[in-house]
Amino acid sequence: MAAYRIVLADDHPLFRQGLKKIIEGKDGLKVVGEVSDGLELLERLKKAPPDLVIMDIAMPNLRGIEATRETKVIRPEVKVLILTMYNNPEYMHHSLLAGADGYLLKEDSDRELFSAIKKIRKGEIYVSQSLSDQMPEEVVQRRASDSKKFFDRLTLREREVLKLVSEGKSSKEIAALLFISVRTAEHHRANLKKKLDIHRTAELTKYAIRKGYTLAHI
Repeated sequence: MAAYRIVLADDHPLFRQGLKKIIEGKDGLKVVGEVSDGLELLERLKKAPPDLVIMDIAMPNLRGIEATRETKVIRPEVKVLILTMYNNPEYMHHSLLAGADGYLLKEDSDRELFSAIKKIRKGEIYVSQSLSDQMPEEVVQRRASDSKKFFDRLTLREREVLKLVSEGKSSKEIAALLFISVRTAEHHRANLKKKLDIHRTAELTKYAIRKGYTLAHI
């Protein structure tokens, strides 16, 4: 299984080093880069996007919330976990509305950090337990709306293929089940990856499972 690639964005080198030691090698996680401000992060994303950015809010040049918003514009597939000292519902709301997939406090335990990463990898939103009862309803509704908008753009055949992908079917198996050629099945998978801005088959499978596509959607 490929490593889950993480970039750390924080302007304190010692904190980054400590966080890297906690994360590295656990549950297939790998820190592939470190940056000290938001602008540096955006340059890094253009060259080699990771799976997840763990980002502070208070950074020079471009703060974490603004950097989150820009990240979701240039690399919408990249997940963002805010890791901050601000135990403040307002900061959490702004972060999530900017597109962050999680909001964690630096005072939280490493166990909660790994729980957050695990949830985010599944496509869920994670908020620090000390703030979890203050999740903005607007965020929940917006995420549900975005998912529906994407699904509505798929053709019937693409929905069928996505459903079979979620079941772990190969292109050959999909072709047999849908009475199409293997080449056509691969073409549909390629179109789904393009629409989702996903580059690896494993990520397409994870997306399909995460969204729970079943016959009820077809």
